[in-house]
Formats: sequence, C-alpha cells, structure tokens
Amino acid sequence: MTTTVQDIITAKLERSFDALDADRNGYLDWADYQKMADRYIQAYGLSKDDRRARALHTFCQIYWLELLRHADVDGDRLTKDQFVTANRLAAIDTSRLNVTEGGGHAIFDVIDVNGDNEIGKDEFARFLRDVWKSDAPDAMDVFVKLDTDGDGVISRHEFIRAVREHYLSNDPDAPGSLFFGRV
Repeated sequence: MTTTVQDIITAKLERSFDALDADRNGYLDWADYQKMADRYIQAYGLSKDDRRARALHTFCQIYWLELLRHADVDGDRLTKDQFVTANRLAAIDTSRLNVTEGGGHAIFDVIDVNGDNEIGKDEFARFLRDVWKSDAPDAMDVFVKLDTDGDGVISRHEFIRAVREHYLSNDPDAPGSLFFGRV
C-alpha cells in the first residue's frame, strides 16, 4: 500500500485562490487583485496617493502579470489549477519579480501602522479583522506562530520568512502555512 503525502503548497495556494476570488465565480482576474489591494487600502484608511498604497497596488499589478505569464494563458483570467501552477512557477522565478519578497514587504509596510518595523498584536488583530474579516477565536494563535523568537512582535524578517514559507514550504506546521488557517 502506498501513501501519498499531501502537497501542502497546493493546499495553501488553493485556499489563497478561494480567499482572492471576490465574486466567487471560480476564476481570478485583475478585478479580484484590485479588490484585494483595495481591502488593505480601505482597512487602513490610506489615500490612493500614499506610498504604501501605491507600492501595494503596483506589486499586485506586477504579480498578476507574472501569474498570467507563468500560466501561459490566452485570456486574462485563471482557474484554480492555473493559479496554483502559475504561483508555483512565479515563486521560484525571480527574474522579474520576487513574489516571496516584494509582496511581503509591501504588505508589512501597510500593517505596520506606527512604522516601527514591527507588527504588534493590535496591528495584527486589525489586519485579521479589517482585511481578512476574521474574528475566529483562534486567529491570534497565528501571531504567536509568526513571532518565532517569542519577543511579542513580528519583525519584518519573521514576516518575510513566513511569506516565503507560504509559497515554498510543504511543512504544514511552518508559520507561513498558517496565513489562511491550518492546512
């Protein structure tokens, strides 16, 4: 009897697809990415001219174009399978954009409201509540996992490491595997 190890990266990417598919039509398109960027911008009360809003929006545009390039599709939308394949390829192809670094920094800069280069518990709770609309009782458990050195804050390094793990780690217990809940 052969046992198959679940592909954790695929499971995480499929969950990401579901979270991004704003209109729940089974496809992702540029409008879904615009809505995601807008969720951050609105949740944090940023003006469209704020450098953090512009950086996040620009990252989303480039990321979307990279996904289309890696999916090798004729149209401007992706199925879940195409999204998974494109993300796996984009995460390891850093020739034009480093997905695991660029997005992480842009998102970190928005979440770090006070600009101290750390995400505190209140800032993380706001991120979960206002961006991802999560008020699950165990949602803040993710904070503890992301705070790998246990100092009570998530440093930029810890956050970027978790983003890398989200895209690249098949370890279901890695902090980055918990962004959208336990796999």
